[in-house]
Amino acid sequence: MSERAPQTYANHARYVPMYHFVLAFILLANLGWWIRKVIRYPSYDYGMLVVLAFGLLIMFVYMRAFPNTVQDRVIRLEERLRMERLLPPDLKGPIGEFMPDQLVGLRFASDGELPELARKVLAEGITKRGDIKRLVKDWRPDYLRA
Repeated sequence: MSERAPQTYANHARYVPMYHFVLAFILLANLGWWIRKVIRYPSYDYGMLVVLAFGLLIMFVYMRAFPNTVQDRVIRLEERLRMERLLPPDLKGPIGEFMPDQLVGLRFASDGELPELARKVLAEGITKRGDIKRLVKDWRPDYLRA
């Protein structure tokens, strides 16, 4: 098995080329093709094919969005359990105050870095997961993502 490059903020996004690039291109080209057809040769049949092509694009978007939502819910639970174990007593009370995006951002912080970063996130009101991920110094990789 090949070695994985260490995960960082710069390379942590997951792209599946056949899905994100090839399938997206095929579906967009298909929609463009049928829009062109319906403009040149207006008919009910071509109109329905435009609707179908648009529906396929909607399905493409939600095929990714639904699993990501479930993944975020699991991360929220996992991180709250992790925080119960790792945070000092003064930070255990506010665990319920962390918003989902904050928990998703904090999941990449190492166990040693989590208490300090969690305190900073709450104190400074940092809410964007990207901003939190950029603050992580000791990255805890996650290769099992949807």
